[in-house]
Amino acid sequence: MASVFQLEIVAPDRKFFEGEADMVIVRTLEGDLGILKGHIDYVAPLDIGVVKIKKDGHYKEASIAGGFVQVGKDKVTILTDAAEWPGEIDLDRAQKALQHAEEEIKKGPKDETYVLYAELKLKRALNRIRMAEQKEK
Repeated sequence: MASVFQLEIVAPDRKFFEGEADMVIVRTLEGDLGILKGHIDYVAPLDIGVVKIKKDGHYKEASIAGGFVQVGKDKVTILTDAAEWPGEIDLDRAQKALQHAEEEIKKGPKDETYVLYAELKLKRALNRIRMAEQKEK
């Protein structure tokens, strides 16, 4: 059996996950990062994407909306703006958010801050749609 560590994923509205994991894979702003027990202490900003939790040879995936990962010797903590299991995602709502973000990019002000914010909304909507569609397979 692989060595396990404590994993905690916290969003503003709830403690999303708390338990043991063999491995967790997150997407940082510099790329994917796989974390096992005994990983060096580390803190990194997270990109919008998927967190993959491996336990007993099986993976669970969830959508996260950026945040930070803090790695300690026996514990990994993920702080995120939002976290959802595939079954929690309302696909219709995510598709409407995608359409709204696309319209904002096309018709909204062209200042850099506004465009970056609209692109983040677009990326989050696409991530949620991919996760929701994965649930349907």
